[in-house]
Amino acid sequence: MDDLIVIFRTQSGIEAHVVRGLLESHGFETLRSADASHAMLPLSLDGPREVRLSVPADMAAAAARVIAEFREEVDARLVLIRDECAALEDALGYRFGDRGLLEHALTHRSRAHEDASGGVADNESLEFLGDAVLGLVIADLLFREFPEHDEGWKSKVKATLVSAPTLARMAAQLDLGAYLLLGRGEEKSGGRRKPSLLADTYEAVIAAIYLDGGLSAAAAFIEVGFRSALDDVRSRGAADAVAADAKSALQEWLQARDRHLPEYRLVAEAGPDHRKVFTVEVRAGGEGIARGEGRSKKEAEQQAARRALDLLNPN
Repeated sequence: MDDLIVIFRTQSGIEAHVVRGLLESHGFETLRSADASHAMLPLSLDGPREVRLSVPADMAAAAARVIAEFREEVDARLVLIRDECAALEDALGYRFGDRGLLEHALTHRSRAHEDASGGVADNESLEFLGDAVLGLVIADLLFREFPEHDEGWKSKVKATLVSAPTLARMAAQLDLGAYLLLGRGEEKSGGRRKPSLLADTYEAVIAAIYLDGGLSAAAAFIEVGFRSALDDVRSRGAADAVAADAKSALQEWLQARDRHLPEYRLVAEAGPDHRKVFTVEVRAGGEGIARGEGRSKKEAEQQAARRALDLLNPN
């Protein structure tokens, strides 16, 4: 295209994609350019690049009017996204250079399908990438932290750690469901609480962090999230560690029956500091199921989960 005029600038690749879709849905031929393209395998922590949208000079005024007509609505949406992203970034412990990546990770296909411009992309490709990054990081952690165990043991532990129930629990702890961008139908059907959807979004967020900050940033996020689970495996130190994980078993049992994810709440602690006993209640859908006691909160949670399984599935 000759005699191009830049009519839109942004540091968010996702925002540029949305605006370009809007313009092209109105018949404008649009060219996207940037200072430099994002690498698929980022090797540096360079800041976000400016993305520019250009149209032929004779279409610039009309294209600018299209953007202006929607500016109030778009600006309101971007302010909401900015505020929500800031709260979620606090929970994640990571600040994005390109918050559009985080928005992309939170966008379910039901929302993308409802966008008339076709400029909104769902998070399924990010989910695919996040799954690979998660698998690599967990395999590396198991390799370094459990050198005494064989490949078979590591494979079983890895399968449990990266399973859908575990990821859904991680997502619930971050309250990812509250930030999901859903279509109207998925919203009405309770999509914010669906374990499979939460697990997928957790993987998409990992990919967003990876693309924004590189492998080191994604690995740091994953290690923080999985540290408790890894320590739990180490404390048991036996080949049957996976089978002994009552919390995962309870999660899978509830998920298979489309019930709420379990939540664990400390209800009491007694005794001196060096001999303290903790009491934890496991709940699902706001309803208490069982309680457990232990010398640590983790031990009490495992006992509560085992008792809940005995009550829910006595046979």
